[in-house]
Amino acid sequence: MPLVITLLSIVFLLVLITRFKLNPFIALLLAAGFVGIASGMPLVKVVDSIKDGMGGTLGFIAIVLALGTMLGKMMAESGGAERIARTLINRFGENNVHWAMMFVAFIVGIPVFFQVGFVLLIPLVFTIARQTGVSLVKIGIPLVAGLSIVHGIVPPHPAAMAAVDLFQADVGKTILLSIIVALPSAIIAGPIYGSWISKRVKASISPELASQLAEPKSERDLPSFGITVFTVLLPVLLMLSATVADVTLPKEHTIRQWADFIGSPITSLLIAVIVSFWTLGFNRGFTKDDILKFTNDCLAPTATILLVIGAGGAFNKVLLNSGVGDYIAELATASAISPIFLGWLIAALIRVATGSATVSMMTAAGIVGPIALQIPGTSPELLVLATGSGSLILSHVNDSGFWLIKEYFNMSVQDTLKTWTVMETILSVVAIILIMGLSYIV
Repeated sequence: MPLVITLLSIVFLLVLITRFKLNPFIALLLAAGFVGIASGMPLVKVVDSIKDGMGGTLGFIAIVLALGTMLGKMMAESGGAERIARTLINRFGENNVHWAMMFVAFIVGIPVFFQVGFVLLIPLVFTIARQTGVSLVKIGIPLVAGLSIVHGIVPPHPAAMAAVDLFQADVGKTILLSIIVALPSAIIAGPIYGSWISKRVKASISPELASQLAEPKSERDLPSFGITVFTVLLPVLLMLSATVADVTLPKEHTIRQWADFIGSPITSLLIAVIVSFWTLGFNRGFTKDDILKFTNDCLAPTATILLVIGAGGAFNKVLLNSGVGDYIAELATASAISPIFLGWLIAALIRVATGSATVSMMTAAGIVGPIALQIPGTSPELLVLATGSGSLILSHVNDSGFWLIKEYFNMSVQDTLKTWTVMETILSVVAIILIMGLSYIV
């Protein structure tokens, strides 16, 4: 019966989102309530579990999301993203511009959402395509591949950080492993696949859209490459330093305690945001009022994703408290299926059905989380990557990202399926192959 309840809750969730177009936040709360009531939990405990799950998840992720969004906003307003792009393109040369775009997206994508990174960099893609005559698809696919894989599996992105919290994974190890997985995946799905498909699919710049895009800043208005990269990667470096200290120093050592404090996601992001106020703010001529406006304006769009992640935490808590999670864990323990592959598979199925990477990752984490706690030797870091990579697969017409790519590249639905959808699927499949390989080592 517990397995039936879980399957029905997933079907219930998918029907609410896809058939009735219900907001994913409400749908996840209803699915959590359904699991609690159907499994016989006292009604008061169902409500308490939802509150505890929501509060426990958002208590951590709300701070991380707010700080990460502010860091991305400072980079966007200062022209830092454009500086990184121009520098790498100049270094790689015109013939290898598609490789440069992938690395640009990989770096720029660390502190910003996929949609934000895309809107930031797409004017540059259009400009390069005009100036060089290189196919828009050949340049554009590596760009979205780099942004997408970083958004899906690399902390401190919100869904990945929420999964780190749910699986009780080490954030520094997760970052290291995510880079090992993300780079080869982006290379195969981006420059390699992009070069191949660009000979078969043509895209053009929509005149209406191109006319609305902001003109690139002049060279003198851009911050330096070194200071921009330092600011963007500062939280990652601080988190990695904490992991190094944990491996090399005893727990009581003062340096390790300070490294753990400074390298925690909240502290490291706070430090980076404060540094960005100077390096990408005051140093670029912005006033205190400008920076206040930037940090206020950027928070409003995060409300939806925060609520969805919080509701995913509520769903996870109800699964745990109802005993359904323990039952699924016992079944998985007795079976031969790898929890890592199971996490990827569940996330992939929900992604295809709902179109939401965040919903699929949070739901999969809620189901697989109890299994990870009961099976010795299962790497929580790889579970984060597995659910994240599963949440990228087969983006199609029920995903807002699909339509974003279609409109900006002025392609037909069929051509968008051949380019964007296949690229996302390659990212997901290559990533899980690499993750399964790492599971024999880590």
